Amino acid sequence: MALGDSYTIGTGIDVEENWPMQLSDLLKDNNLTVRNTKIIAANGWTTTDLKEGILYENPDSSYNMVSLLIGVNNQYQGLDIELYKTDFRELLEQSIAFANGDSGKVFVVSIPNYGVTPFGKLRDAEKVTREIASYNEIAKNISAEYGIPFVNITPISEMAEDDRDLLASDDLHPSAKMYGMWVKEIMPTVTQLLQNHE
Repeated sequence: MALGDSYTIGTGIDVEENWPMQLSDLLKDNNLTVRNTKIIAANGWTTTDLKEGILYENPDSSYNMVSLLIGVNNQYQGLDIELYKTDFRELLEQSIAFANGDSGKVFVVSIPNYGVTPFGKLRDAEKVTREIASYNEIAKNISAEYGIPFVNITPISEMAEDDRDLLASDDLHPSAKMYGMWVKEIMPTVTQLLQNHE
């Protein structure tokens, strides 16, 4: 199960090209069974929106892998960062619950830095970069409290400054190519988590 926002559903590209689906395909290519890839995410979702989306979907707690990537819209909307600290912790605990209470089946993905994109440069790019870094530091530290891996894809997202092929047609969200790079970064963590449960 993948929990998140536009960066999880893959706004601007075909749904089968988003990173959770590409990860599922790569796992299958490695002879691992993936019965279902459930995504609870929507464009523009904040942490509060994701919590409400989870309530609406009401998924069961039998997932053998759960990911969480959330926070960019909190930053974009200028919400209080203290709200993020509270909500992120709640969402991480909820992620663990969806993995049948096993934190060893959960991983967190960092927030991309949209400040380097043409869209982001129309805003205060330095401020965006600085604030995204603060959000990621919070997510990383809370994840560490629970012993949950934090996969840092933010440096990959920043490569879009020099390579427009890494962006979707909206000049903001990642392209399928960038998501493929994320998956290569995420795969060793997922492989390790799966090996720990063999």
